[in-house]
Amino acid sequence: MPEEKKIFILKRFTPYMGKKKALLPLSLVLSGISAVLNILPFVLVWFITRDILSAPQAIDIANVSYYAWLAFASAIAGIVVYFGALMSSHLAAFRVEVGLQKVGMEKILSMPLGFFDQHASGKIRKIVNDGAGTTHTFLAHQLPDMAGSIVSPIILIALIFIVEWRMGLASLVPIILGFVTMRFMTSFEGKKFQKMYFDSLEEMSSESVEYVRGIPVVKTFGQSIFSFKRFYDSIIKYKEMVYAYTILWRKPMSFYIVIMQSAAFFLIPMAIFLIGRGGNLPLVLADFIFYLLISPIFTMLLMKSMYFQQNALIAEQAIDRVDNLLDYPVMSYSENTKSINNHSLEFKDVVFSYEGTDKPAVNKISFKLNEGETIALVGASGGGKTTIARLAARFWDADEGEVLVGGINVRDIPKKELMDNISFVFQNTRLFKGSLRDNIVFGKENAGEEEINKAVDFSQSREIIENLPDGLDTVIGTKGTYLSGGEQQRIALARAIVKNAPIVLLDEATAFADPENEHLIQKALKELSRGKTTLMIAHRLTSVQNVDRILLIENGKIAEEGTHAELLDKGGLYKAMWDEYQKSAAWKIVAKDTVNKGGQND
Repeated sequence: MPEEKKIFILKRFTPYMGKKKALLPLSLVLSGISAVLNILPFVLVWFITRDILSAPQAIDIANVSYYAWLAFASAIAGIVVYFGALMSSHLAAFRVEVGLQKVGMEKILSMPLGFFDQHASGKIRKIVNDGAGTTHTFLAHQLPDMAGSIVSPIILIALIFIVEWRMGLASLVPIILGFVTMRFMTSFEGKKFQKMYFDSLEEMSSESVEYVRGIPVVKTFGQSIFSFKRFYDSIIKYKEMVYAYTILWRKPMSFYIVIMQSAAFFLIPMAIFLIGRGGNLPLVLADFIFYLLISPIFTMLLMKSMYFQQNALIAEQAIDRVDNLLDYPVMSYSENTKSINNHSLEFKDVVFSYEGTDKPAVNKISFKLNEGETIALVGASGGGKTTIARLAARFWDADEGEVLVGGINVRDIPKKELMDNISFVFQNTRLFKGSLRDNIVFGKENAGEEEINKAVDFSQSREIIENLPDGLDTVIGTKGTYLSGGEQQRIALARAIVKNAPIVLLDEATAFADPENEHLIQKALKELSRGKTTLMIAHRLTSVQNVDRILLIENGKIAEEGTHAELLDKGGLYKAMWDEYQKSAAWKIVAKDTVNKGGQND
């Protein structure tokens, strides 16, 4: 990103303009013309004032009238041309806003699945939408001021020295002091505070959302004070940041406002000096009025320039956030793609490390899952089981080795074909805010009613459907209609059953289910994996007793391999895990009174 930050801010918007790239320069040109037309009335008023004061007894009414009408016409023309600049800038802003969202979403849709594991959907939406909105505001409202803030000072400075250079120098003193003050306020430290301010705002927004979402859990566990502390701390941090930001600007801004309104204090002594040196009184007065009129224009231009720089910085930071979000390694696809002939799954010496760490999450893993077989991955949390399942679905590409489906490297398989042949049900189920029917047929939109009903029955979801007001057409996520974790898992299983992909990846699909839902989900999983190539991850060892093979994963490697009976006979890590599991399954909660009575009997 450092290289991109050096690029002129407007050039960073052109990739999102499509065929309307001419709107940006058109707006700038019209804005520049408008700036010239808006200054012309002040020059004409000076002509009128000079004529009247120079010869009050012989005023040329026709000449004064001509200047007056010309001033009026130029003022109207300036407004019309500026309106054209605003139209062009707004059209450009809308084009960039739509283009930014369109290009952003197209790129996001092409991201590898691992991208969505690392970026929450709410954060993605906020960055893209906020970035589009911020750039729209900048282009629509600040862009027309850009050319004006460049053209107007050049013309005004030229006029200042043409009319009366000594009085012009006097009028420039407050302007120069104001400019120096403004540069101080937009210094590196000010930019740093600006970034810290937006970071604090984003943190506070994130904490507020998390706090509101977690209120039911907070109340259930009586942790209201502790949970509120993080939210409170983010508010305090934001308050301190705003206070520090305000204090940074307090003195320079006060000085800037005073000095920019003090042109008369410099012009009056200069006018007196010129008159005392034999200057023509009417002409000096006319020049004095001229400089008194144009001095506020400098003030306005400097304020516009300051706001432009501030909003340009905000827009640049917004587009930086979008670019940083989208600056994610894109997966490469072979030009000579190959089709899948069978549905085996094989890992050959696969090594994979997550970004930012040198320790491999998967280290030289090799195994083959034949078509129609079921392999279970077991082991302690953090051992690499989930990473293996995600590599199989090409969430990421292996750093070393190969992941093969049907004997073909997943890099050489077209993305759609790979996804059509794989179904996965992970512990973090994602359902859309739509009808249950739409959620179930998402993997196969042309599914018929018979297929849907079969999937509902096989996934043990019939009871869920029947208890909802509109059955399959019930929209979840609205009007208080929500599903529990176990119910969501069963709907996700129905979706996978409808898709009917030959390869199934199951990552602790019963992780958040209660005992009753777990039993139902286990029945659904059995139906889903029937005759399929299945790679499953489970912590409950009773669910893997009948699989074809078990791989015990430890520290990214295969520590043990075999059937349930074979691994028990070995007496290794799996045997120890099984014994611990059996002990925990035999635990019983005994009433305190019973324990006390038992102690007395003993």
